[in-house]
Amino acid sequence: MSNAMSDAAAQFPCPAARTRAASFALDVSIVALLLAASSAPTPLYPLYQDQWGLTALTITVVFSAYALALLVALLTVGGLSDHLGRRPVLMGALVLEAASMLLLASADGAGPLIAARILQGAATGAATSAAGAALLDLEDPRRPGRSALANSIAPVVGMAAGVLVSTLLVRFVPAPTATVYVVLAALFAAQTIAVILTPETAHPHPGALRSLRPQLAVPPSARRALLAAGTGVAAVWALGGFYSSLGPALVRLVAPGAPHVFAGMVFFIVSAGAALTVWGLRRTAPLAAATGGTLVVIPSAALSLLGLHSASLTAVYGGAALAGIAFGAVSQGALRAMLASLDEGDRAATLAAYYVLSYLSMSLPAIAAGAATQHFGLRTTSLTYAVAAALLAVAAAAALTASGRKALRTADDHLR
Repeated sequence: MSNAMSDAAAQFPCPAARTRAASFALDVSIVALLLAASSAPTPLYPLYQDQWGLTALTITVVFSAYALALLVALLTVGGLSDHLGRRPVLMGALVLEAASMLLLASADGAGPLIAARILQGAATGAATSAAGAALLDLEDPRRPGRSALANSIAPVVGMAAGVLVSTLLVRFVPAPTATVYVVLAALFAAQTIAVILTPETAHPHPGALRSLRPQLAVPPSARRALLAAGTGVAAVWALGGFYSSLGPALVRLVAPGAPHVFAGMVFFIVSAGAALTVWGLRRTAPLAAATGGTLVVIPSAALSLLGLHSASLTAVYGGAALAGIAFGAVSQGALRAMLASLDEGDRAATLAAYYVLSYLSMSLPAIAAGAATQHFGLRTTSLTYAVAAALLAVAAAAALTASGRKALRTADDHLR
């Protein structure tokens, strides 16, 4: 009889289980849509350059305004949902996100574009840490690691989808610079309503005002993992920033006559490669995944150099694909190692710290590359960027290998 009841429960989950599953799916969709909105402008940058005469430096400023605003949000309100709860933070952030999409849709120059991206970055920083922490709240003991996997794969799937949809709209829709943002605004509004209808997953506690002081709070266990993988995280996010901000311009440099769709697809290749890698390595040991990912940066840089030297679009796309593999391997390895054993009160703050490192690594080199492009040209800047990323990856692989050896020695000592 008990077996029959178990079978029935498996076939017809209880309302609480269905609610948790629906909440989990909603939080995954929020993280994915936030990152889709972040990458949607990438295929539009060439259009902005043609319509408004923007320089490569201006494009990187537009890109980096988003990333830096996101950093400020992570440093201030990144841990707020640990104190107020996930729902209020998510509702407010999603409303601001929808408003930023409408501002992007109506932008008519670099100034409004930068202002809209700043608002978007602030909203994304608040919502990303809250939604990611909510996924950890909903961890199923029967499926350990599912929340960490979702936190790793949802962002890259979102980025890939955002670039792909935006690229298709550029190709087939008369007003792509408005349409994509109006669609995103409607989706964010729908998610806001859905959040209102879902239960709270956190246990709010005092200290909300104190948490707004800029700080990075990482517990010791997560700190060790972040220090070990930090250089690798910096290397792959710096590559992601390059392909996101200057990737379309690189394609146009190598293949001047290529359609706009070719320029937009370069970052889709990075994001799609990352998503497939996160899924494919989901059962690989975090340290091994991160170490292998850093080593892939080296052939990625080599292919990019070959593409520039021989004007080969195939080599540029190949470098982008390897950059995506490296991004997926390192980011999911680092995240899984960090999130392995966190108390509930540390979840949002720890994710915020990880994203602070990530977006600093993505934005600052991109700004420097944009400025260098003005003085030295895109070709020289790209060559220098690729070499610097490869050197950073070598240092990261050495740090991760040393960390692995230390862990093995510690394990041996315990066994003795």
